[in-house]
Amino acid sequence: MGDIRFPGLGINLKDVPEGFTLFGLDVKLYGLMIAIGFILAYFIAIKEAKRTGQDDELYVDFMLWMIIPAILGARLYYIIFSLDSYIEPGKGVWETFLDMINIRQGGLAIYGGIIAGVITAIIFCKKKKVNIKLMADTAVLPLLTGQIIGRFGNFFNREAFGDYTDSIFRMCLPVSYFNGNGSLNNLMEEGIINQNMVNNVVHMDNAAWISVHPTFLYEALWNLGIFLIIFFYRKNKKFDGELALLYVWGYGLGRVWIEALRSDSLMIPGVNMKVSQLVAAICVLVASVIIVKKRFDYVKEMSSSGDSKKKKASK
Repeated sequence: MGDIRFPGLGINLKDVPEGFTLFGLDVKLYGLMIAIGFILAYFIAIKEAKRTGQDDELYVDFMLWMIIPAILGARLYYIIFSLDSYIEPGKGVWETFLDMINIRQGGLAIYGGIIAGVITAIIFCKKKKVNIKLMADTAVLPLLTGQIIGRFGNFFNREAFGDYTDSIFRMCLPVSYFNGNGSLNNLMEEGIINQNMVNNVVHMDNAAWISVHPTFLYEALWNLGIFLIIFFYRKNKKFDGELALLYVWGYGLGRVWIEALRSDSLMIPGVNMKVSQLVAAICVLVASVIIVKKRFDYVKEMSSSGDSKKKKASK
């Protein structure tokens, strides 16, 4: 049973697929959403580059530089903080390696992709001798676009959801779906399903359902809000790099909240702490300090400039 329901909103989606077959090739919607996100991000980057008088060919080159490192970074970040899911007793090295590189079933962490993208951007900008702060500002809207679209890949994969809830926004997934993708006990061991969900199973149409927070949707909508704020503000930015800092601050703030609802978060080994929540909190703190300092410097500069004009006018 592949239905997905949002009972509080009166939405019932029938037989939502994970993928489809095209010319004999299995296409996963998770990967397709990521590909669509990349394509839309590319066109938005080109448009933003032209709007700000930059060489749009520069962003064509950067996208080619960045695609593979971003995917590798997102996958590596995920693997590092979930090694127990890959390294198992009796499992061969080759089989383990194949599992690690198989991203068709999910397993990409956005922070890993962003970190890899930033490192790639630093190297790229030094080589091309371009303003990395301006480039970072230009990349914000494309990045948010990719994140918004990519989160719907999680929807099709029935992953990245939150803990049990009975709120109006709850998403219901049939228990039979998870039984078809591994026993509930195994999924509970992996942290995908928890005891709270099992204790609060909902019965509808003679079937059992888990009722969870659709955190993929929360994050997509949060990112859309950040996108709109930056879109309407970008022409009034006070310094290069400001839009990138607003993104880091806004996305981090939302991730601290949303990650708290997640049931399948990556954890810091040996510490009962969600790694993405910690990273997000650090990002918010650092971005806040830099934004306040830059704003103070800007006001001070404007004040000094105004005083200089008054002195000239008095002469």
